[in-house]
Amino acid sequence: MLRIFICLVALLVVLTSLDGASAQTTTAPAASSAPAAPKPSRVKLTVEKLKEMKAKWATNRPKLRACRKEVKQKGLAGDDRWFYIADCMERT
Repeated sequence: MLRIFICLVALLVVLTSLDGASAQTTTAPAASSAPAAPKPSRVKLTVEKLKEMKAKWATNRPKLRACRKEVKQKGLAGDDRWFYIADCMERT
């Protein structure tokens, strides 16, 4: 009898937790059924983007050299370095 009671309590706990979980998995409203295209992020650079940037910069080496010098003076590293160089190369 005790075993049956414990099993019923366990079953009740499991069913209660499943009922709460199913309420959290409701579908989104119909207005947002067509998600917008993901916006490109400046946080991470892809390999293709880096290759494209380097190819463009190779045509103007003196300007690239000056931009790299500025980056070293500022002590930038990682993605910040690449973004700064990209902005520097676009300036006149």
